[in-house]
Amino acid sequence: MLRDPAALEALVAATSEADRLVLLGDLVELRHGPERLALEAAQGPLRRLGAALGPDGEVVIVPGNHDHNLLSGWFEHRGLNGKPAALSLETEVIATPQALLSALVSALAPAQVRMAYPGVWLREDVYAIHGHYVDVHTTMPTVERIAAGVMTRIAGRPATELKAPEDYEAVLAPMYAWIHALAQRMSVDRGGRLHGGSVRGWRALSGKGRRGLRGRALAGAFPVLVAALNRAGIGPLRAEVSGPALRQASLRGMVAVHDQLGIPAPYVIFGHTHRAGPLPGDDPADWRLSGGGQLINTGSWVQEASFTGPDPGRSPYRPGFAVWLDDAEPLAPPRLVNLLDAEGSAG
Repeated sequence: MLRDPAALEALVAATSEADRLVLLGDLVELRHGPERLALEAAQGPLRRLGAALGPDGEVVIVPGNHDHNLLSGWFEHRGLNGKPAALSLETEVIATPQALLSALVSALAPAQVRMAYPGVWLREDVYAIHGHYVDVHTTMPTVERIAAGVMTRIAGRPATELKAPEDYEAVLAPMYAWIHALAQRMSVDRGGRLHGGSVRGWRALSGKGRRGLRGRALAGAFPVLVAALNRAGIGPLRAEVSGPALRQASLRGMVAVHDQLGIPAPYVIFGHTHRAGPLPGDDPADWRLSGGGQLINTGSWVQEASFTGPDPGRSPYRPGFAVWLDDAEPLAPPRLVNLLDAEGSAG
């Protein structure tokens, strides 16, 4: 969306009113082509955001699955001088020489930049994480969920036994490294078609749009494939791929991440699934954490017509969402807004 000058101006205007900007994962797209192209796309908007914050402002980068390689040098150097300390819920990432990360930090100047992983405490009652650990638990048979299921089998660690960030990284990081290596050697055109293929597959399975013979055959065989994956121990997976099923599977998966990591926060903010919420009309129970806490999803800034549907201006998948957090006393709950809506609300 930030290729659209109006969208970029809206984000810059909001950032100028903030003391801190948290970029909650997938800051750069490292899966659809070489890093140099991701940097070219990101530098212009990042310069504007850094300038809007100024030298007294702070940017916190929290990597996700699409930009997980920003952590590669740090992970490699952590154990050079002995066994590294275990990852906590917020571990400071000490920058190591990496051309892409250095260029991103330079682009965000004069703002101060730091990186934390796998999440960051924004307030004593608010924790934020990209949310890619959900892919270990969701029952939606996405490519990454199936790959994560295979990895848990290889590692001999069922999803229910993953209790620390290192456990999730052991399952997911090898998969991310392979995808990144593939993207660096793939033509940009091919990378884009791979992404489009996954969207077309979802459309065929969910019944969105017209189905050709191939799409109908895929939809008919899909329950059989899911049943086979469950028998192989890759699941539990479900064959329903409707919008509500996608939302509920993601939220149940995030609740599982919260419970297994033992995140002691009344509010947990995440992204990853591109579906903002809770929004008016959502069932509050779907967004409730164990013990009564609240999940909040920041949505994404990607315009994807296949998900926004015939009424994109009201879709929960529409781009432009952000979460405002106020440190003034008394502490107010995190507030979900859409910076691209005319009224600037989440309605």
